[in-house]
Amino acid sequence: MTDRNRTLTTTAYALLGLLDIRPWTTYELAKQVARSLRLIWPRAESNVYEGPKALVAHGLATARQEHVGRRPRTVYAITPAGREALRQWRAEPGAGPTMEFEALLKVLLGDASDKESLLTNIRAARDWADRGQQICADIGRGYVQDGGPLPERLPIISLTFPFLLEFAELVERWSERAEQEVRRWPDDPTPADADLSQFQRAAALKPAAGG
Repeated sequence: MTDRNRTLTTTAYALLGLLDIRPWTTYELAKQVARSLRLIWPRAESNVYEGPKALVAHGLATARQEHVGRRPRTVYAITPAGREALRQWRAEPGAGPTMEFEALLKVLLGDASDKESLLTNIRAARDWADRGQQICADIGRGYVQDGGPLPERLPIISLTFPFLLEFAELVERWSERAEQEVRRWPDDPTPADADLSQFQRAAALKPAAGG
């Protein structure tokens, strides 16, 4: 990978990957990012609108001005250099997931919390899981009913989609178990009895190589 391409962020490569599928206007890119990436790579819409300009500056994309009626719009397309940069990026091992889960963090640091504060954050996690499953349901119905907006990509999408659905289901299962457990605790959770079953299950797992 060239030094120039090393300056690109993962978000820039994500946009480049979308441009590899077909040309998009900035508005279309923002909609596609919201549809397909928000559960695995959520980014502010402002980043999506500015990102293609950086790709053009690096020679990895082109920008073409068009008009729809009197309204101007910019259409971005990938260049051969962009496809080569994307090929190199795809070939490198990607990093594993990095979790930012504020509700879980508040539960983890809940030693001095009251019972209701713990339940509030556990319910917030469940609400997130409900929204995630609804997003997956909407996407799933689209592909089942009419093949979705990019049916030619279905084999690739079918690899990643189950992870998103199962992760949302995992958070829901955890939140349900956690709520049931905390409801049994006294208002001051400090003296509550710990459930050691998951520690015992983990202890029985095969140790990592070299561990």
